[in-house]
Amino acid sequence: MAKAEAGFRIEHDSMGEMRVPADALWGAQTQRSHENFPIGGERMPKEIIRAFAVLKKAAARANCSLGKLDQQDCDLISQVADEILAGKLDDNFPLVVWQTGSGTQSNMNVNEVIANRGNQIAGERRLHPNDTVNMSQSSNDTFPTAMHIAAVISIKQQLIPAIDQMVHTLRQLEGSNAGVIKCGRTHLQDAVPIAFSQEISGWRGLLENSREEILATLPGLYRLALGGTAVGTGLNAPEGFADAVASEVAQLTGEPFVSAPNKFAALSGKDAVSFSHGALRTLAANMMKIANDVRWLVSGPRCGLGEIRIPANEPGSSIMPGKVNPTQCEAVTMVAVQVMGNDATIGFAASQGNFELNVFMPVIAYDFLQSVRLLSDVIKSFDKRCVRGIEPIRTKMDENLHRSLMLVTCLSPYIGYENAAKVAHKAFEDGTSLRDACVELGFLTAERFDEVFHPEQMV
Repeated sequence: MAKAEAGFRIEHDSMGEMRVPADALWGAQTQRSHENFPIGGERMPKEIIRAFAVLKKAAARANCSLGKLDQQDCDLISQVADEILAGKLDDNFPLVVWQTGSGTQSNMNVNEVIANRGNQIAGERRLHPNDTVNMSQSSNDTFPTAMHIAAVISIKQQLIPAIDQMVHTLRQLEGSNAGVIKCGRTHLQDAVPIAFSQEISGWRGLLENSREEILATLPGLYRLALGGTAVGTGLNAPEGFADAVASEVAQLTGEPFVSAPNKFAALSGKDAVSFSHGALRTLAANMMKIANDVRWLVSGPRCGLGEIRIPANEPGSSIMPGKVNPTQCEAVTMVAVQVMGNDATIGFAASQGNFELNVFMPVIAYDFLQSVRLLSDVIKSFDKRCVRGIEPIRTKMDENLHRSLMLVTCLSPYIGYENAAKVAHKAFEDGTSLRDACVELGFLTAERFDEVFHPEQMV
């Protein structure tokens, strides 16, 4: 055995011995990965590590109930898993995303940390990373399981509450802007009038639709690969393990996880994650639309539409004094394009399930969880620092409304579409009002025009 240097200890695996930092809880396989993949700085997401902790605790309980694992070993694994979930061991998970595509090293990282920490607690070497902590499992079924657990928990605990809060804000804005009429716009051109509350309700509806669509993707994520082991056959897992461990995960998380009915599909395909991220992409598209609407409406303040005010959070320019920019809107749009890029990555990666295993899982997990995290954070920030402070500039809205040539639409029932079009063109070309153009063309008297022309009733 090689002699350990100061500050290091010697650990071994099936390939031989490795120097490991003396205070680290990981072992030889983690150290090999740490040295062999010095790529980027993107560490395996904490959500995945937490999901692995849930999984390892659930597997220990299932193995114990099936007579495969000693109760004391089960208790040790569960205790360390709880420490991981509490964030007490975060510094012991150093591996990057850019490793083996099965996530084997991250699975072993968790196994080694649990084994070494459990042995510390026990005061003796009871736990082995492979034989005990990884009992009845393979990286090929644990990593997709951890990915599904992390996806569900992040959606339910981070994203849905953020959406709900902004929906609540928009409902309040609808109420406070009831009766405010403004010019509608299609093709970035003037259109018929709309109530500002109606425009806001459109934003709310987009968020509510996305919420419904995201939740509709959860049933696929609830199906767990665990129990398929290496290639889906369940080799080295006891009979009943798949259902037992899924039941344990459900109990630990409070979510209705079940065993995937087809483990071969669960290991080689990533359709559930790809499908769910499609709903995240749609949310990103809807947030892009809302943010763009807000920054168009606030554009100016004097040389744009200038129909609303938003909070002035920080100076907008290092050279132009007094400039204020819609920076929260810009953050939303940058997050949106990142999520759309992540969706492309996940789509390509999900297509690469060669034979019995997809080996793009770490990047799929990283991009999915990044999308959830970014969307959750940006929606909360946009809501708090922009949407809640939206105020209509009623004088500007009224001015723009009454300058709109598309108010002529309310004349169509009285003078016909073609004559109404003539009125609009004449008013535009002559720079006059619709009233003057209509009277001059002889389609209505001034008195009759005033009787039928009521923009506020067009909504």
